[in-house]
Amino acid sequence: MKVLKLITLITILITTVNFTNAQNSNDTIDKQDVIEVMKSYKDALQNLTTEGTFELFTEDSKVFESGGVEGSYAHYIEHHLGPELGHFKSFTFSDYEIDVQVDEDYAFTTETYVYTIVLKPNDKGESRTIAKKGVATSILKRIGEKWKIIKTHSSSRNKK
Repeated sequence: MKVLKLITLITILITTVNFTNAQNSNDTIDKQDVIEVMKSYKDALQNLTTEGTFELFTEDSKVFESGGVEGSYAHYIEHHLGPELGHFKSFTFSDYEIDVQVDEDYAFTTETYVYTIVLKPNDKGESRTIAKKGVATSILKRIGEKWKIIKTHSSSRNKK
């Protein structure tokens, strides 16, 4: 009887360890996949394009920026960010850090960064540089095999 109990206990222990290791491995893969989605978005902005970014967001996504409700990502691009990108000579991120937490089919990110925008010269040939410290939080959902942004909120303040 003691041998049967011991075998049962060892079997449960091995199963638990294997399940925990598999779960940790999946969490690491999921985190990397989420980071890749966020990196793709950041890279597109740095390249002054929205090409390929619509697939990173759900159709009914919500975008919030510095206290404003921008609507869906498509609306945000059409009425806000898209036109702005046309005025930028460059848009770069530095001091970038991301924290990702995954909970089953949802992921939560916090990004901190400094962004620098150099505006194209105006009619007088004058250019302007804007440097701000920013933070963004996003919620992503696993849809099928892909992670998509369902909500994102960013804000910034003057860099000191």
